[in-house]
Amino acid sequence: MKKKYLFLILTVFLGTLVSSAQQDPQYTQYMYNTQIVNPAYAGNRDALSFGLLLRTQWVGLEGAPQTGTFTVDTPLGIQENMGLGLSVVHDQIGPANETNFTVDYSYSINTSETAQLSFGLKAGMHLLDVDFSKLNVADAGDPRFQNNIDNKFQPQIGAGLYYNTDKFYAGLSVPNFLTTRHFDEGSLINTTIESTPQENLHYFLIAGYVFDINENLKLKPAFLGKAVSGAPLEADLSLNALFNEKFTLGVAYRWSAAVSAMAGFQASDGIFIGFGYDYQSTEIEDFSDGSYELMLRFDVFKKPERVLTPRFF
Repeated sequence: MKKKYLFLILTVFLGTLVSSAQQDPQYTQYMYNTQIVNPAYAGNRDALSFGLLLRTQWVGLEGAPQTGTFTVDTPLGIQENMGLGLSVVHDQIGPANETNFTVDYSYSINTSETAQLSFGLKAGMHLLDVDFSKLNVADAGDPRFQNNIDNKFQPQIGAGLYYNTDKFYAGLSVPNFLTTRHFDEGSLINTTIESTPQENLHYFLIAGYVFDINENLKLKPAFLGKAVSGAPLEADLSLNALFNEKFTLGVAYRWSAAVSAMAGFQASDGIFIGFGYDYQSTEIEDFSDGSYELMLRFDVFKKPERVLTPRFF
């Protein structure tokens, strides 16, 4: 039954190659992965910060999405009002592999003693590989599946705004402004598979606030909204609790898609480990065993006060 459903997934995937918009990867622990979607976050932690996130989606389905992200960023300048970072995203689904390499730059302006507004730019490249030999094609001689796609290159340019205080943050970003196509749609006429959808603009809106319940407990409700032409609006609502500056527990709801839970542990001043699980609220849960994420963050702090008073975002 799972293989039968996988055939449906791959059919939908190949259909998107011809006709519809493409979604960027999604994450349960997006609040710990902010730089991927918003370059204005680079350098915001006042530390040399490394982040690694691994996501396996729809466990039990062969060819289901697998995503890995790596980020590194640091503040720059005499007043450390600039940030510079690197983001790498690798996404695999069925026969397709996509990899993004981008450099992230931010410039921050202090709007008060406890608040700043950051402007960010993201620039890099996108590579795509598709190996059609991994598909069980009904007609092995179909010319549309004869030519694999190897390292198809597209540039990427994005931007973002990020505002934060010691308790509140909000951001708006578009990771890629270039609405280029991965392939030439007209080449379908020449009986090749050189056709995929236009890479439409993705708009991300994030916000969150930290409530100090007492000296040992903080609560952080957060929101992420994502909009892209050709796909439904997506909204994630989450609530995370931080206990004794060490343990994090959270729940989240992805509108009409999934219910999630996460747990995290601040192993040391600079090391955070997190784990997330998604239970799909759609019919796909009947054919899979949910989705999982593992997250690791390592910070090298330059300011001791950032260690004593972690900001929880």
